[in-house]
Amino acid sequence: MTDDVTYTDPKVLAAAARGESWADPETNPARIDWTARQAAALIPFQVVDGRPVNPHAPTKVRYGRNRLGHWGEQVCADAVVTLTDTHGGRWLLMIERAGGDGTSGWAVPGGYVDPGEDPETAARRELLEETGLLAIDADWTTLPARYMPDPRCSDEAWMVSVPTRVRLGVYRPGWFPCLIPQPGEVRRAVWVPADLYADLVWHLTGEYGGQVFAAHVPLLMELLDGGSS
Repeated sequence: MTDDVTYTDPKVLAAAARGESWADPETNPARIDWTARQAAALIPFQVVDGRPVNPHAPTKVRYGRNRLGHWGEQVCADAVVTLTDTHGGRWLLMIERAGGDGTSGWAVPGGYVDPGEDPETAARRELLEETGLLAIDADWTTLPARYMPDPRCSDEAWMVSVPTRVRLGVYRPGWFPCLIPQPGEVRRAVWVPADLYADLVWHLTGEYGGQVFAAHVPLLMELLDGGSS
């Protein structure tokens, strides 16, 4: 991570030059028509002198996109998948990310929402891609959009997540749904005891020597400790 006040990761610029949809080709945000983006934003934001302003600024990077592809709001979808064992214990599906771009650590499955895609569809797609889990018969509940304190953000590019609660029901220990990690992006996909957030942290640390991805900490603390099953 750089301490410069102006920074856009070269990987973002290279992806934009190749025409990849996740990275804006425009290098100067003042040349973007912000009317449509502001109208579609899940969390309102301001534009000052043609430049978008992160509603949760400041970050470590004042100008530029840091490690995010889009100027302004980038929408992602996260799948918070739980099941209950026959003893009444709650388990949470977690993945260990293989990326070294500030996204490493243990997280819930998720990723960018593609253009024209609704968040629940994106959550289903990411869950299948990253873990091999379809969860066809699960109870899916889309939650309100929330700002994510992602380390890849800047004052001009930020992440907004639309989480989805996915409840699989009751399973006997040893008969939990099989998980197949996505090669190259996910090192491991596992079921972790998570009656409370502290239980999740204790098991991740003790069994895997890992920690929760920083951007997902507030979300998981709220959902696991908020009294919902």
